[in-house]
Amino acid sequence: MILLVLDNMAKLNSLVKMGTWKSVNRTIFILGICALLVSVATLSGSYSFRSLLVTNSFCDYVNPLNEGEARMNFEVVIRKIRQEMDELKNGTLKESSSSEILLRHSAFLADILGLIESMQALGPDVENATVDHPLVKLNHQSDEPADYFLIEEIRKYVRVKPNRLGKQNFMGANGTFTSIGHACFAMKEELEEYMDYDVGEICNDDWKLAQKLMVHGCDPLPRRRCLARAPRLYTQPFPINESIWKLPDDRNVRWSGYWCKNFTCLANNGTRKGFFKCADCFNLTHHEMPRWIQPTDLDPETNITADFLIPEVLKIKPGEVRIGLDFSVGTGTFAARMREFNVTIVSATINLGAPFNEMIALRGLVPLYLSINQRLPFFDNTLDLIHTTRFLDGWIDFVLLDFVLFDWDRVLRPGGLLWIDSFFCLKEDLEDYMEAFKVLRYRKHKWVVVPKRDKDDDREVFFSAVLEKPPRPF
Repeated sequence: MILLVLDNMAKLNSLVKMGTWKSVNRTIFILGICALLVSVATLSGSYSFRSLLVTNSFCDYVNPLNEGEARMNFEVVIRKIRQEMDELKNGTLKESSSSEILLRHSAFLADILGLIESMQALGPDVENATVDHPLVKLNHQSDEPADYFLIEEIRKYVRVKPNRLGKQNFMGANGTFTSIGHACFAMKEELEEYMDYDVGEICNDDWKLAQKLMVHGCDPLPRRRCLARAPRLYTQPFPINESIWKLPDDRNVRWSGYWCKNFTCLANNGTRKGFFKCADCFNLTHHEMPRWIQPTDLDPETNITADFLIPEVLKIKPGEVRIGLDFSVGTGTFAARMREFNVTIVSATINLGAPFNEMIALRGLVPLYLSINQRLPFFDNTLDLIHTTRFLDGWIDFVLLDFVLFDWDRVLRPGGLLWIDSFFCLKEDLEDYMEAFKVLRYRKHKWVVVPKRDKDDDREVFFSAVLEKPPRPF
């Protein structure tokens, strides 16, 4: 029956090539009938009709059909469909007038092939599986994430990948369960555009699309099977002894999507606002070099500043601060300065209007391309220090702030330091934000509130603190 159905499909394909079928709707309708016949024929080789009528899942019914015959049937179906796909590809090259119909036909057959291959891999091992996973719902195939998308690369990515040997791997799972953020389903068109590429070829220059997906919660993004696009004329970075305080070569950045097209433009943009939050971070000589080493931004009335110096913070825990995270909008200057004190800092940021990640890397530091939506990729109780400045500010929702702070608490080791650097907000919100920090019950080493005087409006304040995570043995 399977061979007959597939032979009929081949005849239908030849009719399309001859130009008999001109209507796309009629072609899709016929393909749907063929798919139904293939599915029924395939299932009939492994399950009895009665097993489909019982109230329990038909996967619970074991047909006494010889397993070797069932596997042989699967192999015949797969071989025939592959032959059909090869013929379609050849026909597409010859007849451009019917290319749209042929491509739809080819994509449809690819879906059928993927479904049958998954059944072939999972079917014999259902009874012997020792580890279940909520994504494996053989009796509810329509609930699988792959069924929601049309682009084949997404469908292949999110499908469960069973282990080839049919056994548990070293992680204790009998398959690999790749995932994407739930917000990806609300951004179906953007995600399908992101995953629409030729396998093995150069990826599109779509970093802004990827970042848009990340910022809107489609995070983590799926992996891709295309080659990342690089700058056209990439040059060797400067040696480490001079790259820290020198603007990189402009040729080492893809400038698509930015208002500025070189680092000189970014460095000279400190007097204007609008294109990104840290407007003067690329001015390494005058703005960045004194930071955290010399007192800056002293309040003229109180003669105090919200900026703490690195040496005085490190004196709180002499010799204990070795590794940490800087979650800020910046070019890596905090990590550069901490490096001078033999402290390794990873800088987490996204490219908000400027190539921050490229700049950090070209300075010889470690960028972590991470949105605030995502759980930190560190294990519990591992970091000595977390620092944040001019990023985690009064724009953030109180509930979101809770989730962020508790995740930071998770990765900080007992005795680790949380450095809140120049957090600014409205005066009327200050108490609420400080309560969010107090909930952690950290020990206060430094705590200061300074008026924010860069505007005529005196409603904003700066808040800075250095807090120590207490031991929690229970």
